Amino acid sequence: METCDLGDRQDGSIWRRKPSPAAPRGVLVNIIHSVKGYHSKAIRFLNVAFDSAGDSLLAGDYQGSIYIFDFNGNRFSLVQRTMQACTALAFNLRRKTEFLVALADYSVKCFDTETKELVSRMGGHDSAVTSISVHGSGRYAITTSTDTAQLWDLDTFQRKRKLNVRQSVGIQKVFFLPLSNSILSCFKDNSVFAWEFDTLHCKYRLPTPVEGSALLYKAFAVTRDGRIFVAGGKSNQLHLWCLESKQLTRIIQMPPKVRAVRHLEFLPDSFDGGSNQVLGVLSQDNIMRFINIGTCKLLFDIGSNEEGISTAAISPNGRYIAAVMENGSLNLYSVRALTQEGNKPPPPIFKVKDWSKCTSEANKLTMRVTSGRSKRPCKSKGSKIQTRLMKLQVNTSLENKENDLSGGLNKKRLQALLKGFGEYPAKYRMFVWRSLLQLPENYLAFSSLIDKGTHSAFVNIQKEYPIKNRRLLRVLQRTLSALAHWSAIFAETPYIPLLAFPFVKLFQNNQLICFEVVATVVVNFCQHWFEYFPNPPVNVLGMMENVLAHHDKELLQHLMKYNVTSQVYAWPLLETLFSEVLTREEWLKVFDNIFSNHPSYFLMVVVAYIICSRAPLLHCNQTADFEYFFHHRNNLDINVVIKEAYHLMEATPLDIHPQRMLDDFIPLTKGQYPVFNKYPKFIVDYQTQERERIRQDEIEYLRERQLAHELEVKAWEHKAEDEAWYRKQEILLEAEEQRRKVLLEEEEKLAEQRQRLAAVKRELKVRELQLLDASRRRFLKYQQDQRQMELNRLNDEIIRKASMREQERAATVQDVEVRWMELESQRQLFEQHLIKDQETAKKEMKEEVDAHRRKVDLEDHLVQRLMKIHKEDKQKPQIVAEENLAQAEQKLLDTDWRLQALHKLRHDDQAREKRYEEIAKLLHDNRVKEAELLKAMREAEEKKWEEVIQKKAQLEEEQKAAAAADEHRKQFLEGKMNEELEVAEKLQREDGYFERLHDLKTGHTERGVELQQVPRSGNICLNDLSSSEPSSHGRRQEDLARQEWELMAEVRRLRQKLTSQARTRHPPARLPATPWTP
Repeated sequence: METCDLGDRQDGSIWRRKPSPAAPRGVLVNIIHSVKGYHSKAIRFLNVAFDSAGDSLLAGDYQGSIYIFDFNGNRFSLVQRTMQACTALAFNLRRKTEFLVALADYSVKCFDTETKELVSRMGGHDSAVTSISVHGSGRYAITTSTDTAQLWDLDTFQRKRKLNVRQSVGIQKVFFLPLSNSILSCFKDNSVFAWEFDTLHCKYRLPTPVEGSALLYKAFAVTRDGRIFVAGGKSNQLHLWCLESKQLTRIIQMPPKVRAVRHLEFLPDSFDGGSNQVLGVLSQDNIMRFINIGTCKLLFDIGSNEEGISTAAISPNGRYIAAVMENGSLNLYSVRALTQEGNKPPPPIFKVKDWSKCTSEANKLTMRVTSGRSKRPCKSKGSKIQTRLMKLQVNTSLENKENDLSGGLNKKRLQALLKGFGEYPAKYRMFVWRSLLQLPENYLAFSSLIDKGTHSAFVNIQKEYPIKNRRLLRVLQRTLSALAHWSAIFAETPYIPLLAFPFVKLFQNNQLICFEVVATVVVNFCQHWFEYFPNPPVNVLGMMENVLAHHDKELLQHLMKYNVTSQVYAWPLLETLFSEVLTREEWLKVFDNIFSNHPSYFLMVVVAYIICSRAPLLHCNQTADFEYFFHHRNNLDINVVIKEAYHLMEATPLDIHPQRMLDDFIPLTKGQYPVFNKYPKFIVDYQTQERERIRQDEIEYLRERQLAHELEVKAWEHKAEDEAWYRKQEILLEAEEQRRKVLLEEEEKLAEQRQRLAAVKRELKVRELQLLDASRRRFLKYQQDQRQMELNRLNDEIIRKASMREQERAATVQDVEVRWMELESQRQLFEQHLIKDQETAKKEMKEEVDAHRRKVDLEDHLVQRLMKIHKEDKQKPQIVAEENLAQAEQKLLDTDWRLQALHKLRHDDQAREKRYEEIAKLLHDNRVKEAELLKAMREAEEKKWEEVIQKKAQLEEEQKAAAAADEHRKQFLEGKMNEELEVAEKLQREDGYFERLHDLKTGHTERGVELQQVPRSGNICLNDLSSSEPSSHGRRQEDLARQEWELMAEVRRLRQKLTSQARTRHPPARLPATPWTP
């Protein structure tokens, strides 16, 4: 079989020499697409399609590269790079150079193979396009996805129709029927409809399959004449429909190995007139079987479990079969080679069974596929269709092998001896092993390998494997070096020392035998180990995993449950050859049996060891426990393991038996050792180059280190010369240092004097600051004491005012009681006096409050302004900072004091409101009692109202006069205050304190606003406060003091008068408890 690697070539020849039609296994050429680089890999092919002639093949890979293969011209070329994986291809268009490709972005594009340009792009699908069907004329195409199918006109690349289905149903495939004007649509619910191409009207629907034969259709195929329709799915049965009669004509039952059908395609024949009889069936086991649908005979098959087929296409001329393999490569099969007599199986013995007596229609239609030739079905009277059952007789004969060994030993007799005693005699074990392995003892070849010296990969092996026995270490090093010189792979394999060490220790006295034993073990018992280098042999591990799954599925499921792969439970045993888990005697006994059997027995021993250890393994639930188990010795009977291995050799099915994948034992050749190149050479070459580069880097590093050492010696010499020169300089520097010390002492004395002066200055400054701070604290304390005295005085006034209000309340209550008593005798007169007394009391209370507020505000304003003016005249410019701080604290105290005073006044207002409520309650009681006298008081009330109107007119006139007097007094007071401010401003200008004057004006403006808000009253004469002229500052202070004294005397007189009036009234205890109503 010839292999064609496309690599990075865009064109080239397919095969160097045209293959013979009778190629082995029918494979003409194996096409792969590998990419070389740091990580070399093979790019998988995904889809293939033949042209209408069948001589050209179109193939698309995973990276979106589309290649065309011309078998007649023996050429291939890259026609397009779509940069996306293709999902479907079609190459039988009307224009022979154009093709359709469905991409992973759900689009369909048309390209030209000659110009390599994009012709058109077609979209509209919401999922990946799974198939493309082209009409026989090449002018129309149907693209199918799971949710929709679209009909395209390939002349204009416009969509003509679209088929939508429910998401629950889904589309399997829609395609044109050959030689007809119909479209066949297959859905996931097993329904099949035929549509008229021109009108897209439904022509017919195939009936539901008979009971017992229903299956989920997945794959479909139609003969070239469009008469026979075949469907298959998740079963080993195939349904054959006659599209002319719309009936199910036959059910073909595939062999038991077939559990599902993935792809169906008829094999054309030049002489069958389009009524194809050979059907290709690709099943779930990746094997494509070709059967005759008329005789139900298995003709041939392609693919195997190891080289499975993913998808396939058959050329229209019936010459070639293009199969995309599971490994991503592309195989081209010759149909002629597959169908020739030499490749057919021997005629089997079969028997015909008549099913005419069966009543079930499905049983009547069912026919089983068998191998070999068969007779034509004969008709019976009871039934038109018969069922044929054919059985294949497998020829199990095997060729005999040579059992005679060197030294006169016979392998069969040795195996019998081993079966009887379980092991070979220790005295003759080495001789038996040499005979079994058929060692050639090539002294010259081994000497040439030893003469090459120690390999660079094992120069420092003692660091990685610190063996105390130096002789044993040297033998191990020589053996490994000989292996590395024999094949480069062993220099890069990390587990080679572990694999070779048991044999090195066993044959350390004969290095030739040691080397050949290790080489024989590697060649025969380590087959396929290095194909996936540097990774573990996943193919070999997969074999053992299949065997374990067949014999102990529970244990495998337990290992998979805890993510324990074969690289954990099998690879440690393989790479160490059981040397970690077995003792010396056990190891020798195991290898007695391994060397006496087929190389696959070694793998069976590994599986047997795992199965015999199932009890402790089933109790492990940590990955570390599993790893520990397979790297340390365990309590296990090795004889049981050996017996179990023999049992596995016999009980394992052939399809998963490692013996089918591994070659028979082949000894080393005499004279020269065979070439060992069963490994990825480019990886080993790359690692070898890297090691050589590292070695060159080490040599360069050693050379640079030598140069650095020489430079270091020279540096020490220069350093000694420099030290001598520095000594001379130190002598000069000492003399210079002495003179500098004298200068430093003088400078230190001067610095001490300066420090003393600075200390004196600091003390003076500190004292000055202390004095200033003391004066500031005294001033603040004085201000605080003044404020405290004012607060105490205000508290005393508030207390006195509260007591006076209480007395007034008691007097008012007494007056109300007296008036209530006089109501019985003097009703009319009592009403008039009561109203007057109430008005008088209210006016007096309001006047008292207003007078008190105005007096307090004027007193505070005048006193504060005079005190500020007096203090500003006496202060000096040195304490400006302390003055600003005192001002801030003063404003804070003023604000607190005002808040406290406001709170006291608000409390007094609340008390007064309660007193008013009590009076209102008394009045309400009086109104209730006066209601009885209402009629008698009507006439008197009219007369009184006339008098009241007259009195109100007089009152308004008097209020106007009082308001005019208040305005006159306000103007007079503001004029005097302005004069005072002007005088103070002149004084401050002389001292340079304009900013303090600005604060004074601001305070004056605020005080003016407050004076405007105070209600006017005629009880207090404000003209007397500012009657004196501001001739001098001392006179102003005397006038203010005098005015304050007069104001306080007048307040005391008013309070005494109110107290005497309240005492004459009744106490509040006699007040009746009546509710208050507005």
